[in-house]
Amino acid sequence: MLVIISDLHLTDGTSGATISPGAFQLLAERLADLGMSASRRRDGTYRPIERIDLLLLGDVLDAIRSTKWLGDRARPWDDTKSPALFEMVSQITSDILVHNNQALGEFRRLAQQGVSLPAATNEGRMAGGELQPVPVRIHYMVGNHDWFYHLPGENYNQLRRKIASHMGLATYPDAPFPHEIWESNELVQVMRRHKVFARHGDVYDPFNYEGDRDASSLGDVIVLELLNRFGVKVRQELGDDLPNTALAGLQEIDNVRPLLLIPVWIDGLLERSCPQPAIRKEVKRIWDGLADEFLEHPFVQQRDTWCPVDIVDGLQKALKFSRRLSVGWASWVAQWIAELRGASQSSYYSHALTEQDFRNRRAKHIVYGHTHHAEVVPLDASYADGYVLHQAYFNSGTWRRVHEQTQFAPREHEFIAADTMTYLAFYKDDERGGRPYETWTGTLGLHPLTTSNYRVDSATNSGINTNAPGQPISTPNVPVRAPHFAVPLAPSSRANPTANG
Repeated sequence: MLVIISDLHLTDGTSGATISPGAFQLLAERLADLGMSASRRRDGTYRPIERIDLLLLGDVLDAIRSTKWLGDRARPWDDTKSPALFEMVSQITSDILVHNNQALGEFRRLAQQGVSLPAATNEGRMAGGELQPVPVRIHYMVGNHDWFYHLPGENYNQLRRKIASHMGLATYPDAPFPHEIWESNELVQVMRRHKVFARHGDVYDPFNYEGDRDASSLGDVIVLELLNRFGVKVRQELGDDLPNTALAGLQEIDNVRPLLLIPVWIDGLLERSCPQPAIRKEVKRIWDGLADEFLEHPFVQQRDTWCPVDIVDGLQKALKFSRRLSVGWASWVAQWIAELRGASQSSYYSHALTEQDFRNRRAKHIVYGHTHHAEVVPLDASYADGYVLHQAYFNSGTWRRVHEQTQFAPREHEFIAADTMTYLAFYKDDERGGRPYETWTGTLGLHPLTTSNYRVDSATNSGINTNAPGQPISTPNVPVRAPHFAVPLAPSSRANPTANG
């Protein structure tokens, strides 16, 4: 059995909260349950599985999202052989491990003890009361927020040994943690056994991957020079003037996906948590000033011509309040991002259709992370000589809070937050009665009074009066229409409703 999770984004605690250790305890319990189900075979017998492989598919330790980068010592886009860069990465990593020690302790326990499953009798039945350990091997692949662990060198080997020891990893630490499965012979074997092809998915995001996973990307600059600096500067300049709800809301800034929708999210947050127009204007001025500095950054300017779309002009429209579109700002940002990566929608399933392992039918399951949006998309069904092959695309979601924009009145820039947790399980041979996979996504809604914003506007930005007093409970003015797939009645039936009765 192979279980995949990704995008935990465990930070050092300087840039907002991470997921509760209880989620890791829940995962350990679920692994035992999944292992029990996997041990039931297609012929109806019970036979404990031999092992569980747990794959961490990138962006698990988030070494980018830390305010420690705001000093003058190093930046991710410095020379990767720079001692100052390694020192910074090492310090942030150590702080991440300490800050999340209780949560990561569950990984260590799984690696040391495995999970306990009932033993089987000679007749293929579950033996009552007798348990046997099943080993759990934990594998680490890097994404765009933990790409430093892909860097070669003895100093990074030492850092990887520390990570492997702290997390109970089976991944070989004296070489770069893999970014692609073919960088690890063991991962290749695990994937082949389960007919899976998996990668983080950052290779399809032009903001977070530029062809070399041993190098920084534009996304690093956005996080460090814009997002990290923004929260600090707002607190310094307006900390006494902004309501606590607005300040708390800014701590959620890294949970917005895609990142370029953050200005849209800020706009909605301020409208609902900051009643003073002058203060809202000042917050936006700070953001636009930092956006200008970001756009003038040499790293950004050097990339002004790497895309046929004018990247800097597009970033100005996406990031700056002074350049915002009068209508459809959020939808324009989403469409522009899709165009940059050569897709027509936000889902990455179209990229899965191009994977070699999909086209040569070696893999039944194509798995990405990165987007924080859990998905299962059917790709193809093949039938030949009595053999059936169903192939599907999966996204492993995230273990983070997710803010998603509401659809009723998009111009109001309203978002609703929920805590999410996704894991994928893939079975081989006759495990789980012959079923190939199962996915689980838990979504824990947040009580409106515990979230970081309250309503102070009249909710009439879109021209819709939503004030409750004096309004009827029902909405008789909304036309009732048949479902789009309904077949209209024949004319004779409309004229004589009892003709068929």
